[in-house]
Amino acid sequence: MTTTHPTPQPPNRITPSSPAPSASAPPSPYRITPARVLRSEWHKLRSLRSTWITVISAIVVVLGVGLIMGGTYTSGGGDSDVDTVVLTLYGSMLGQLCLIVLGTLMTAGEYATGMIRSSLTAVPARLPVLWAKAAVFAASVFTVMFATTLVTFAGAQAFLHDTDQAASFTDPGVLRALAGNAGALTLMGLLALGLGALLRSVPGAIGAFIGGVMILPEILGMLPYDVVERAIMYFPTQAAGALGSATPIEGTISPGPALLALSLWAGTTLTAAALMLNRRDV
Repeated sequence: MTTTHPTPQPPNRITPSSPAPSASAPPSPYRITPARVLRSEWHKLRSLRSTWITVISAIVVVLGVGLIMGGTYTSGGGDSDVDTVVLTLYGSMLGQLCLIVLGTLMTAGEYATGMIRSSLTAVPARLPVLWAKAAVFAASVFTVMFATTLVTFAGAQAFLHDTDQAASFTDPGVLRALAGNAGALTLMGLLALGLGALLRSVPGAIGAFIGGVMILPEILGMLPYDVVERAIMYFPTQAAGALGSATPIEGTISPGPALLALSLWAGTTLTAAALMLNRRDV
């Protein structure tokens, strides 16, 4: 008897003409959401040593100068006509520099270290990264600086309670000016953050801020034209000064237009940075 063995069959192979197996991959549990992008930027912000250095420096400068102004003030002196909130928050002009550096480092600093490639690889849409940076910066800085202005004002008033600069939180315009000061510092920092994202260079962004925002208005102010003088009132530094005063300051606009002008400066810079982020390679 002859035994026949079955002919071995070759293994199944997928040829170009063969249909692919219909196995659907399970959906990934990890999705890019605004909340997760915000959380990522918050972790990056608080984990950097530069964040703590700049924020603590801003707090120390604002609080320290405010206490010095309160402790050394005498009634009838040269500062008797200065707004009380402005007097106690003189240190904001120096604290602003610290926050400008922080805003620049949040964006341009990532280009300097190359971290921006990882950020944009994780979020290919790109723009959510920029908006998350701006939101985290704004929320963090405003909260910290508003608390700092409240403590500074209360500490300075402990020295000023028996002088002609005595005031309280319930006086007209005081709380608005304290919040306006914190808001102005936040918006100036956002302007620097936008410049950092636009120029992608820490020295370049800081130089552009100092030259264009702080020095240029002083140069333009030397021109003997009323229209130039009126336009300078809407520049960032001048608008920020109007926000931090409880009483109207001669030669400045009112707080409402000042807030709008400063918001437009910061918003325009961030919008330009967003357009460049979409069009330029990293």
